Amino acid sequence: MHAIIVSATGGPEVLEYVERPDPVPGDGEVVVDVAASGVNFIDIYHRSGVYPLDLPTPIGSEGAGTVSAVGAGVRDVAVGDTVAWANVMGSYAEKAVVPARRLVPVPEGVPAEVAAAAMLQGMTAHYLITSTHEVKRGDQVLVHAGAGGMGQLLIQLAKLKGAKVYTTVSTGEKEKLARQAGADEVLGYDDFAEALRDRIDVVYDGVGKATFDGGLEALRPRGLMALYGAASGAVPPLDPQVLNRKGSLFLTRPTLVHYIAAREELLQRASDLFGWITSGQLAINVSHRYPLAEARQAHDDLAARRTTGKLLLIP
Repeated sequence: MHAIIVSATGGPEVLEYVERPDPVPGDGEVVVDVAASGVNFIDIYHRSGVYPLDLPTPIGSEGAGTVSAVGAGVRDVAVGDTVAWANVMGSYAEKAVVPARRLVPVPEGVPAEVAAAAMLQGMTAHYLITSTHEVKRGDQVLVHAGAGGMGQLLIQLAKLKGAKVYTTVSTGEKEKLARQAGADEVLGYDDFAEALRDRIDVVYDGVGKATFDGGLEALRPRGLMALYGAASGAVPPLDPQVLNRKGSLFLTRPTLVHYIAAREELLQRASDLFGWITSGQLAINVSHRYPLAEARQAHDDLAARRTTGKLLLIP
């Protein structure tokens, strides 16, 4: 089979398309014939060394496909099942080995490509909207990068909960996508802080360094900054007294792994997510598909913000 591995940290050029032996499942593991792998910023962090890994390593943390083999002790998954996963390394491959406890069943009516596109970003949006801050009717919500894959999901789910949603974009074309997702007001990155000063209940910020300070200005007293990513770079160290001076603000740096650590929570979030998709309440925008061998181009496009919606690698 073919897979993408990383032997040294660096830019997209360190992604190697290689041939490897077909995997064999161990105890509690499953082999999946991968239909699609999601491309995410965390993959860039792994590749570049921002999140260090032991090298060489397979890469990619999200996908969906059909079970082709099961290891000893696996009871809830069978050959032929369509499954999906997130936060499991080695997903940029034609075949992936996944612990059975990390898999979720994909219901009929949800194509495998859609499931692959929905898992990591969809469950991230789920926990941000329902757990990090439980969005409710009338909340004033700011979502940065509203035309991106995460931004479009957050806008849709916040609107589903009854919030008024503001978002930021960089171009007119991206503004159209954000409005199609349901954003009530679309702002530029240069003026959002002044326009929204002291009005916002929760900021969902996956951009990081470029937007963080402005997001604090937009928050009302006792508002929450949910900093879930750093697409523009890491936020510098912060004196906690800043949160005091700006109105007893709350700051969290959440990550998906802590919101799906229990299998029951993983299954519940996935069930909600697929339910919204099948009912038509949540649209998954797959904007770019690349052959697995073109993973370098996918990473380059994502990092340069040349894309909107979700990117997939197709083996």
